[in-house]
Amino acid sequence: MSKKVVILFGTESGNAEFAAEDIAAEISGRDSEVVDMTDFDVSDFTPENFYIIISSTHGEGELPSGAVPFFEALESDAPDLAGIEYAVFGLGDSSYENYSRGSELISEKLTELGAKRVGEYGRHDADTGTLPNAGAVAWSKDILSAY
Repeated sequence: MSKKVVILFGTESGNAEFAAEDIAAEISGRDSEVVDMTDFDVSDFTPENFYIIISSTHGEGELPSGAVPFFEALESDAPDLAGIEYAVFGLGDSSYENYSRGSELISEKLTELGAKRVGEYGRHDADTGTLPNAGAVAWSKDILSAY
């Protein structure tokens, strides 16, 4: 049986949320849920779910405002995430020195707490002038084929 897919997004301008919603629509035959990182309690991580993390990058490589409370809760609560599997899709702009760094910060913290990142690290480059949605959906299909 397939794991439930929980799509957590952290966004500044809404692009990560739109990508998360498009992924959920594309996998509508599976048990899935889209959750804003600001509304997710880090104590709710469970190995019964598979997590897709979608995060933009703000400023010069910082977390988007929508991911800050989630990241701070990971730091302060330091939950044991052993057994948690996740995949990451980062949004950024390669014209900045710290391209896609927001998602990397989250991934590094999850790994530090014992979670395991699986699959290819997905990225969207805003410098291309395209929206991340189609790339995120295609990436998620590859990732979810194993789950």
